[in-house]
Amino acid sequence: MKSRYLIMLFIGALMSAPLILPTFQVTLLNYIGLYALVVLGLVLLTGVGGMTSFGQAAFVGLGAYTSAYLTTSAQLPAWLAWAGTSPWLTLVIGIVFTGLVALILGALTLKLSGHYLPLGTIAWGISLYYLFGNLEGLGGQSGITDLPPITLLGLSLDKGEKVFYLIWAILLVAMLITHNLLNSREGRAIRALKGGQVMAESMGVDTFRAKLVIFLISAVFAAISGWLYAHTQRFVNPTPFGLNMGIDYLFMALIGGVGSVWGALLGAGVLTLLKQWLQDWLPALVGSEGNYETIVFGLLIVLLMQRVPGGLWPLLTKRLPLSSKPSRALLKAEVEVPPLSRRTPPKKGDLILEARQVTRSFGGLVANQNMNLTLRAGEILALIGPNGAGKSTLFNQLSGVDIPTSGDVVFMGERINGVPSRQVARMGMSRTFQHVKLLPGMSALENVAIGAHLRGHSGILASSLHTERTEESRLLAEAHRQLERVGLGDYLYEEAGSLALGQQRILEIARALCADPVLLLLDEPAAGLRLKEKQALAELLRKLRNEGMAILLVEHDMDFVMGLVDRITVMEFGQKIAEGLPEAIQSNPAVLQAYLGGAE
Repeated sequence: MKSRYLIMLFIGALMSAPLILPTFQVTLLNYIGLYALVVLGLVLLTGVGGMTSFGQAAFVGLGAYTSAYLTTSAQLPAWLAWAGTSPWLTLVIGIVFTGLVALILGALTLKLSGHYLPLGTIAWGISLYYLFGNLEGLGGQSGITDLPPITLLGLSLDKGEKVFYLIWAILLVAMLITHNLLNSREGRAIRALKGGQVMAESMGVDTFRAKLVIFLISAVFAAISGWLYAHTQRFVNPTPFGLNMGIDYLFMALIGGVGSVWGALLGAGVLTLLKQWLQDWLPALVGSEGNYETIVFGLLIVLLMQRVPGGLWPLLTKRLPLSSKPSRALLKAEVEVPPLSRRTPPKKGDLILEARQVTRSFGGLVANQNMNLTLRAGEILALIGPNGAGKSTLFNQLSGVDIPTSGDVVFMGERINGVPSRQVARMGMSRTFQHVKLLPGMSALENVAIGAHLRGHSGILASSLHTERTEESRLLAEAHRQLERVGLGDYLYEEAGSLALGQQRILEIARALCADPVLLLLDEPAAGLRLKEKQALAELLRKLRNEGMAILLVEHDMDFVMGLVDRITVMEFGQKIAEGLPEAIQSNPAVLQAYLGGAE
């Protein structure tokens, strides 16, 4: 069954709900819609971006209190008096105000990592909650009453049955926007955050910008929900905007499926209905009033997280007969779109990369000392040495991940010491990793398309409105070509996490090639590959060399290295002990002693 048919059926059921359901049930559906809108922001922030936030309820409060204050205050200054004439005007102001607050809080909070990030969101969430309750102009703990209803096309939405359609229309539009965003160039950049900052930056993603974007979007969704809540209830007080509600929103996301757009709706529905049922049934069962529903609810959440850690929506989709494979026509269209423009390749023999007296020390430990190397277009250089020789440290300095203590790294004639790795990627350097860094839940095609991030230009607005279709088709077509190029054309729509380790390494190379680099840095590319896979990889690298690409690889498989590379640089204890042709390195006494088991 096509998923669009199920969506049409769902929308049809929504349209008829206020006509056939009692008022209480419609009210519950209104709450589910309001909660789902907030949880949708958490899908972006936590499920996709990997950043846990307990402060979403505070952003709901900002949207609610901004509109409540402006529409009820009789003492607005003259320059702001116009804003209180309509809830629609206060919605715009609430979005702008919440966005500014989120921008400030995000700039401070999103630089934190680990457990400090959620603790930071708890801190400002609690601060805003107490601010709502302590400001006299906001009514203190008593709140603000007599808010006007929302009017639309002359119709006053003063009852739950009337505002129902507005709540769900806004929610469905927000879900569509989120879906479009996630399935775009900008969305892949956001999803790349879960692969780690180093990986994302090496693909050209501005990780801080990506974090701030989804933080702002989630705050705006919450503010709109707060605005709807305020004018549906016609009353606001601080209670719904505290830490407890922030935790509930996270529970909703986890229950539904924290990385799923439809999971936001499912989680909000399940938690809201479950709480209501427990409040109705438990007093009759235990024979007394109390907070027994909270205890039972907590136990059910723990049980659910144990049994279905990915949430209910992914579990449900596995059992629905939905068609997820693209059609042959779509596959053909992907390949036939005009190719992306390519950078002008350097001439064979041009100097691409140079390390000049590079030294890197960590306190008293010297990881690299006076390292020198050069790499030219159309050449493969191997960097080898025993474990702990300092290869990875040098690799990170060459790629812009780390900064030398002294010395210079020069790429394409420019000194790149201290240049962010995303800017180095823009200059034409691309890399793979010793430990594979892929997004396991994304398809092979989407993983590879992340590598083409810098070759696209569509922004957040175009992605959200899905007006970047032409560019998106070209980016996916480029990813398709690179997968065919490395021999993974049969795995386009397979999840990357389901591939064998050797295939994942090849997938990383395809992602790197998608960036159209002039220099390819490969960190142990042959690890985990079978003999025929190594032979195919060697053939691909020779082809790239013949096309003029410069390749630097770190590798421990000496058979693979000796039959492939043009030159070898050998390191030990952070220093270069030998450099030359493979034949010379194989017989070098210092190399034999340090790396190949000792001279006879």
